[in-house]
Parts: sequence; C-alpha cells; structure tokens
Amino acid sequence: MKKHVKVSLLSFLILIFVATVGCGNVKKGAKEVKSTEKISNIDLSKYFTGYEGSFVLFDKNKSEYTIYNQAKSQKQVSPCSTFKIINSLIGLEAKVLKDENTTFKWDGTKYEIEAWNKDQTLKSAISNSVVWYFKEVASQVREKKMQDYINKYNYGNKDISGGLTKFWVSSSLKISPKEQVDMLRKFYDYKLPASKGNIDIVKNIITLSNENGIKLSGKTGSGGGGSIVNGKYTYGWFVGYVEKNNNVYFFATNIGVKDTIEKDAGGKSAKEITLKILKYKKIY
Repeated sequence: MKKHVKVSLLSFLILIFVATVGCGNVKKGAKEVKSTEKISNIDLSKYFTGYEGSFVLFDKNKSEYTIYNQAKSQKQVSPCSTFKIINSLIGLEAKVLKDENTTFKWDGTKYEIEAWNKDQTLKSAISNSVVWYFKEVASQVREKKMQDYINKYNYGNKDISGGLTKFWVSSSLKISPKEQVDMLRKFYDYKLPASKGNIDIVKNIITLSNENGIKLSGKTGSGGGGSIVNGKYTYGWFVGYVEKNNNVYFFATNIGVKDTIEKDAGGKSAKEITLKILKYKKIY
C-alpha cells in the first residue's frame, strides 16, 4: 500500500514538472513571436532643439521600429487634426460621407483661415484641415456610433467624453506617437474593420506628394492648453507614411514647447522636423 502511494506521488510530481516545462516553452515561444518586431533607439536631439519631442519610425520590410525619446513615444496626448484621418474613415463607414467629393455647405461664419470660408468637400477639408467640416461629420455620425467606431479601431484611450464636436482637439481623446504608428499600420494594411474602398478613399485624400517613385502621405495636427498660447501652438503632430522601393515607412512626430514658448510647436514645425529626419534617414 505504501509502495503504491510512493509511485503515485512520484507520477504526480513528474506530471507537474512536464506541465511546468511545457508552459515555460509556450511563454518563451510567445515572447519570440513578439520579438520579431525589433526596436532600436536613435539620438535625434539635434532636430528637436527648443522642443520636447519624440519620433517613431516603423520600417515594414525590416519589421523594425526606430524611436527617439522612448518615454515620450509612449505618452498619450490629444491627436488634434491627425484624428481627421480616422474621422474621415468613420464618416465614410457610417455613410455620412459618400466619397472624397461629399460637400458640406459653409454656414457663413468668418474664420481667420480664409480657406475655411467656403463650401468644402472631404478632400478639400483634409487638405485645408477645416475644423468645421469634421465637426459636422462627427455630429452626423452621432455619439453612440462614434464611440462604437473608436472602440472597434482601438484608437488611443478611446475617450470621447470631451464633447462630440471637440473630443479630439486638446480634449479627452489621447494617443501616443507609438500608437499613431500602429494605427497607421493597421489602416494601411486594411486591418481595421472597414471596407477596402473607404480606406482607399482616405489613402487618396491624405496623399501629400508622389514624385520620383516616392509617395508621401500624412496629416499634421496642432494644439495646446486652450488651443494657442501667445499666438503660438504649444504642441504639434505630423503622422503618416512614405512608400518607396516596395517598402513602407510609417512615422509619427510629436513636439511640445519647453520652458519658454518662443517657438511655435504646431503641426507645421512637426512636419519640418519630420522631413529633415526622413531626409537624414534617406527615406524621403
């Protein structure tokens, strides 16, 4: 009887050992799958003089991230006008927008940016970053459906509590540079729950240049505590991708002012910094 108990106990211990080793192998395998996407850090501080900032690049063919300022690349901030990429897609998916030629009438409100003071198509609204157009898109999509799409796309912190027509402008919705790049990757590869036709429409309207076999697509964004401080933006974005030599390079640059606000930290500045880095990397 005692011998039987010893044998049973020994068998039990062997089973536990085998199970533990097996689980260890599964976990190791999972880590190996994740590690196929490499991450390398790079010092790009000379391009960010006078700013706090981060730059994230993903090389599709190499499956590799290159990151400047790892900590800031994980920090979520308001997407501002970069959200118009996804807002356009949501409008199309919700059938508020038919295509890039869907026109909304200007209501006569005078804006400082003259290009806003006229009727707009989706294409012109993206090109001129027309805030009132996208407020109208969001209003017609309505809150519940907007939240559903934000959840499905897993966009940033998914918080639209700041108000249906302003949650993406220095408000509740926040996203990090790394998340911006990953969102663009899913968008580009048709991995978002959206029709290929609608994604293609948005791809077309965010194209900025297409020359000499190099295609640049993207969107700027600018914001701050209340939008602008002393006439200058306090932070900015430029996000997008470059298609070149059968490869795609996804990028996101986010900048913010340091102790002083002598420099404008808006989307225009973020774009200038990005293009210098892409040139340095021989991508654009």
